[in-house]
Amino acid sequence: MTTAVVGIGLIGGSLMIDLRKRGFTDKIIGVDANQQHRNIAELCGLVDETDSLENAIDRSDLIVLSTPVDSNCKILPVILDRIYGTSKVVIDMGSTKGSIARASVRHPARGRYVALHPMAGTEYSGPLAAIGKLFDYKTAIICDQELSDTDALSFVERMLEVLNMKKVYMNSSEHDVHVAYVSHISHITSFSLALSVLDKEREEQNILTLAGGGFESTVRLAKSNAETWAPIFIENSFYIIEVIDNYIEKMNQFKKMISEKDKEGLKALMEEANTIRKILN
Repeated sequence: MTTAVVGIGLIGGSLMIDLRKRGFTDKIIGVDANQQHRNIAELCGLVDETDSLENAIDRSDLIVLSTPVDSNCKILPVILDRIYGTSKVVIDMGSTKGSIARASVRHPARGRYVALHPMAGTEYSGPLAAIGKLFDYKTAIICDQELSDTDALSFVERMLEVLNMKKVYMNSSEHDVHVAYVSHISHITSFSLALSVLDKEREEQNILTLAGGGFESTVRLAKSNAETWAPIFIENSFYIIEVIDNYIEKMNQFKKMISEKDKEGLKALMEEANTIRKILN
């Protein structure tokens, strides 16, 4: 089997490592607008060769769309136009699904598309960030599965089994609400904390030398690629704004209790927050 990966970064590159090692694909063709990314991907063995989008689609059985989410929305209809009437399968790996669902829902080749979001990643980007076993035992969300052809859906489900991923099924809107709360707000708060600390660092040069493990783990996501995350925030803006408003409300509760030196109120808030352990464990 031949696979085309459109966007050879952390997610697309990591996926290719495991699909090749685990025998799911025989040949990999890379497509990327960045010449340096193409060169690195070939040198590192993430892909066997690179080609144009059109040629890669024509030569492949599986097309993996792994570009920023706004680019995914533009590229998917082009791919569907080209694979119409074939048995080829296309998946996208984006972390928002509402816009791409609207862009594809009426396309005559919609059945060949499976909307996929692997809940996996790191704060790094580009082909050099690609690593093996990134997806093992993580959750993969399949959206709007009823719109995909049965054989296309089964094909992608087999791929997820090869990756040792847990499968969850949602509709696009439900997906975008959930990821706004569990993923997107985490990145926004990390970016915000980093900016706050950098503001203070300009006044007090020693503040970052005092940063411990708690700070490092909280602000880690602030190293994430802006080219990837700005489109995500825009595409999912409706739900993200809802989450930000809720987050600000919680921050104001802490602010009020701290300013009033309300120790019991603070303890109650934190103990309520502690119940997240029941979910995360």
